[in-house]
Amino acid sequence: METSRIVIVGAGLGGLYAALALAPRPVLVISPETLGEGASSAWAQGGIAAAMAAPDTPEAHAADTLRAGAGTVDPDVARMVTQAARDHILDLARHGTPFDRDAQGGFVMNHEAAHSTARVVRVQGDQAGRKIMETLIAVVRATPSVQVMEGVIAQGLLTDGDRVIGLRMAQLAGESVSAPVALRAPAVLLAGGGSGGLYALTTNPARIRGQVMGMAARAGARMADMEFVQFHPTAMDVGLDPAPLATEALRGAGAVLVNSDGSRFLQGEHPDAELAPRDIVARAVFAQSQAGKRPALDTRAALGARVLTDFPFVALACQRAGLDPVAQPIPVAAAAHYHMGGVAVDRHGRSSLAGLWVCGEAASTGLHGANRLASNGVLEALVFARACAEDMQRISGPDNAPPVQPDFAGDGTAPDPDAVATLRQTMTAHVGVRRTGAGLQQALDTIDRLERAQADSPDFANMCATARLIAASALARRESRGAHWRDDFPTLDPAQAARSFITLAHATERA
Repeated sequence: METSRIVIVGAGLGGLYAALALAPRPVLVISPETLGEGASSAWAQGGIAAAMAAPDTPEAHAADTLRAGAGTVDPDVARMVTQAARDHILDLARHGTPFDRDAQGGFVMNHEAAHSTARVVRVQGDQAGRKIMETLIAVVRATPSVQVMEGVIAQGLLTDGDRVIGLRMAQLAGESVSAPVALRAPAVLLAGGGSGGLYALTTNPARIRGQVMGMAARAGARMADMEFVQFHPTAMDVGLDPAPLATEALRGAGAVLVNSDGSRFLQGEHPDAELAPRDIVARAVFAQSQAGKRPALDTRAALGARVLTDFPFVALACQRAGLDPVAQPIPVAAAAHYHMGGVAVDRHGRSSLAGLWVCGEAASTGLHGANRLASNGVLEALVFARACAEDMQRISGPDNAPPVQPDFAGDGTAPDPDAVATLRQTMTAHVGVRRTGAGLQQALDTIDRLERAQADSPDFANMCATARLIAASALARRESRGAHWRDDFPTLDPAQAARSFITLAHATERA
């Protein structure tokens, strides 16, 4: 099949925002789920970081971003994103996003970890992601130039040399998948999320397991910073998959971390205690778990009954787990949360392959470095979604295009659930919060074995490609920096204060 529409893979915040920015240029958005379901954006609880008013400045925001990124943030990208932040907040407000306001109508600014001041804009406490997505979905549904195809996944990219000329996609029916359909298109924008589901404990939607990064890598795209996976320190450890998130804003509001002895354990780890950078808090939480002193987030003194009204998502998750946060601490664990690495892109969102743009968590822009600053993820998705759209506007095409109507027929090969479970357990055990060279090599060996056994499943091949890139990059970085921790190389090496770049071919050679 062939279309003159630009194809957007993924219907989270980045994909929808780009589709609107491209209007009236016809686009096709493909989404595995119904719009609003299964997208990490809808689960973002914290908000969006932005210097909205004096005395805060974009320069101060950029400085905090550089500091959190542990020496590997691109300063030009940090300046670009933080300068644009206020405009994107105002744009979302114009679309109808109900940001929290004070009595005078100003934005309520919240303080989160590693920020030097309160600069995070939220919606109804912990509802930012869901409310922003609801706003954008309503606008997308009313935009004639946007065709949305739900229940469809991308499985691979079509290439001609170093140029992407389309993609292969398939229809989902429960756990089954159709045979793939090839679709030629003038450009492809990947906006399909990160890699958290590659780990056994994650805060991400279950279906997001690095497939979008993996298909770009399998097509030959240059990848960046793949070793830097952020683990959120306060995922609720209540037996649910994915693990509900106890937002960082709870700690910003005064909640404290305690172990099963009732002792606070962050005070001796960092001067900022519970508001230390996420990697430090995650390792401290992980250490308590490993020591059998089950860590928990205690909101009782700081919030009391207000936790039920100020943080409704957290309250609902506690209710599902049979917990009363007004009376009990919330058990927590470090869980895969956000991937700083991804497809290497420039300031326009262009990948190393012509015809392929990437935004959101699947991209590595240089903003996050080794450790993402809280609430910079949604901001980056907005800034680069618009950058991609503006760059793709130069691609010639008709003002109107017929809807894409693929004939999904036949049966494809879905990933084997046992193989996926083994992959996730392997990543958690050997490529997780703490790593060693021997463990990483063991992970690479397991990935080899699993991939060979599932050679006929393109979805699983995409997962394995991303898992391999993370493990190989972690093996190559023989130091500890930001979210990447090596027990066998526990110190920071100033000589390695640089971003890392790799291709799947090089990762396979290193294995």
